[in-house]
Amino acid sequence: TEDVQELKAKLVERSPKTVNNVLTTLSVVLKTAVDWGVIERVGCSIKLLRTPKSASSFYDFEEYLRLVEISQTDVPTHLAVLLGGEAGLRCGEMMALEWTDIDLNKRQLCVARSEWKGHVTMPKGGRLRYVPTTKRLTDALRDARHLRGRRVLCNAEGKPLTQKIVQVMLRRAARRANVKAGVHILRHTFCSHLAMRGAPARAIQELAGHQDLATTQRYMHLSPAAIEGAIALLETRSSDQCSASGEIVEAAGK
Repeated sequence: TEDVQELKAKLVERSPKTVNNVLTTLSVVLKTAVDWGVIERVGCSIKLLRTPKSASSFYDFEEYLRLVEISQTDVPTHLAVLLGGEAGLRCGEMMALEWTDIDLNKRQLCVARSEWKGHVTMPKGGRLRYVPTTKRLTDALRDARHLRGRRVLCNAEGKPLTQKIVQVMLRRAARRANVKAGVHILRHTFCSHLAMRGAPARAIQELAGHQDLATTQRYMHLSPAAIEGAIALLETRSSDQCSASGEIVEAAGK
């Protein structure tokens, strides 16, 4: 436990979320060691830091459309914008996406892997997910289809793009579109726009690959007239029941 506290102290300049990612990884490693019989038990207490709950930053519809239009001058940038904003892919998932993961006929892609500093792993959460593609994303993927390599995002020589390159591409496009820069903002935009257009929380959770529904719930306050809509369901049910009751009474009288 003392070693864990020392680790927290060494990471003091990092954000609470980053520190919690490190602590979570450490916890998983130790629990796996117990399962494998390497150690008898987890001999320490690992408590996560408190993180402030803030509203996720996202592009409104007009800002996102402007970014999409601006990015069309560069194919990899355009694909990255659409993969983040219309399929909800994380940066590492964009980088690791391969052409074999995409079915243009079914208009669907499979998020099967992620890349972090040159290491290819499973997506966050440890499971793959399938995401239907919008017509705009499907058309962009079809037009960008190349034979330079397996990866969708690659340079002229077919080498996969690094995280830094993806970040720089999107930063340039965001500057030209006069919007805030950030790869993950695209993913927040994906979830936010789904919520704003009335998608159920469970659907957003599946499409975004959230492990915990609580993560998805951060976007649900954007859902239009959610409370009024819920009450309207009760009124509809009541009206239907009254109509049905009237029919039953009338039939009984006959």
